[in-house]
Amino acid sequence: MTIKNKNRRQFLQHAALGAATAAFPGLVLANKGQVKSRATPGFNPDVEIAMTAREGYVPVLKSGPNTRVQKYYGKLIKGPKDTLQHLKGNYLGPIINYEKGQKVRIYFNNGLKEPSIIHWHGLHVPQKSDGHPMYTIQSGEKFVYEFEVMNRAGTSFYHSHTHELTAEQVYQGLAGIITVTDDEEKKIELPTGEYDIPFVLQDRTFNNRNQLQYLKGMHGRMSGFLGDTILVNGKPNVEFEVKSRAYRFRGLNGSNSRIYKLGWDDGTPLTAIGTDAGLLEKPETRPYIMLAPGERIDLWLDFSGRAVGTKLVMYSLPYTGAMPPMYEKMQKGKGGSSKGMGGGMMGGMGGMGMMGGGGLAQGAKFPIASFKVTEKVSDSPRLPKRLVKFDRLTERDVDNAHDPLPIAISMKPMRPMLNGKSYSMDRVLDFERVPLGSTKKIKIFHDHGMKKGEHGDDDEKMDMGGKKSGGMNMGGGMGGGMMFSMAHPIHLHGQQYQIISRKPGGMRLDEYETVKDGFIDSGWKDTVLVMPGEEIEIIKPFQDFKGFFLYHCHNLEHEDLGMMRQFYVY
Repeated sequence: MTIKNKNRRQFLQHAALGAATAAFPGLVLANKGQVKSRATPGFNPDVEIAMTAREGYVPVLKSGPNTRVQKYYGKLIKGPKDTLQHLKGNYLGPIINYEKGQKVRIYFNNGLKEPSIIHWHGLHVPQKSDGHPMYTIQSGEKFVYEFEVMNRAGTSFYHSHTHELTAEQVYQGLAGIITVTDDEEKKIELPTGEYDIPFVLQDRTFNNRNQLQYLKGMHGRMSGFLGDTILVNGKPNVEFEVKSRAYRFRGLNGSNSRIYKLGWDDGTPLTAIGTDAGLLEKPETRPYIMLAPGERIDLWLDFSGRAVGTKLVMYSLPYTGAMPPMYEKMQKGKGGSSKGMGGGMMGGMGGMGMMGGGGLAQGAKFPIASFKVTEKVSDSPRLPKRLVKFDRLTERDVDNAHDPLPIAISMKPMRPMLNGKSYSMDRVLDFERVPLGSTKKIKIFHDHGMKKGEHGDDDEKMDMGGKKSGGMNMGGGMGGGMMFSMAHPIHLHGQQYQIISRKPGGMRLDEYETVKDGFIDSGWKDTVLVMPGEEIEIIKPFQDFKGFFLYHCHNLEHEDLGMMRQFYVY
């Protein structure tokens, strides 16, 4: 980043904070221009962690030079000794293991040469500890996070959330996995220890000196980064040596924009026991499982009865419909791109160009990881018939059953937006103001029929007092914007939500058939994949904390282009 751009971003951030303070005087916002390094008197943490982001060199590939990355380094100051699990020789940050009810304090030091802040994706925490871009700190500054772990048992993760730098900083390595356990989970005796394994999926592109290559140009950012090398837990060509018993694999899609269709090479179904940040009520089995950026899936992988020497390969299976129609047509004509696990070291710019460029195509078939049975054992936990108690939300729990809050996805040329707006740190629409303690029905849909001036950024009077519909086509328009239609993983900060309906639609139903059996919608979620033409209704509580809580596309390139808004909980 140049000094000019750095100063401009800092100036714009401070200006936005000043405007936000005036517009929301009762809200405690970031202290403009101050180092946010003060611990709260009287807050007595059970866990204290020092976390530093800085550049480093790690051996990502098996031969050749080390790769320059940005990496989180963690040190446990106070708490159980297994709170941090370090991954040696890896760009991923340490695994952070929490227990529900713990009070946590994290001292974050920005050792990068550019601004940064950490978002605890999936954790239900106060605004000040959520990683909102307003709290972005500059190089050399510190920030203190303080929160109680309120989540149920499950899998979350953490990553950079610096506005306009999120995609590249996550791509460079700023991410790590979080686990939470609780008493209810311990009672059901799921696989633990060496049988509880992270499964972080990412794609990257390297040059001939093993250095990461990222996107250049607006067209590549519009489609999202697609690399040619698949990494699992920060390494290519991964083979897990397993025993003939059951394992828990905590799947996380940590890619910038790639969507995976997980499935075994021999057609064996997959069983899930958890979704985003929470266990399911009971296990669910699917022929394959779709996993979009930001989503997590806890898998029950049982190798019982498999002979020693047996080898299985997990693939991302082929599918269509996630990219614009022209992209899909071109890939069909080329037969897709399907390099082997780890990919060929092309040295090109993965995902470059609106039509996808030289990386593995979105929806191509490729191997992710192999699993080799190396030891036969007789003891293995059985898959529980029931997992955890589940409070099912219905429309009886909401106060707007017939008037859902909209999240309208639009892809104008070079302007991905939500509700017809790009991100503004100091602005919310009327319907984005939500009372504390309320539970809302929200409708997520594609709005490709927008007309200029109805609710776009040129209509500034909408920022603080627009009508709820804002001219949006609540049925999901099918105008000329369909040529840019693609799948979007929509992530809502704050509490998890439940999906109550998923309605396919539009002109791409034949493509929808290739993905429809892979959605697990019965659990608690914070990220949901919305296919082109699809309408999804969710119910989301807004409890415990006031403040700004973001919602955005977790195609990180889209997020950085402004496909992000925020709720103001008051």
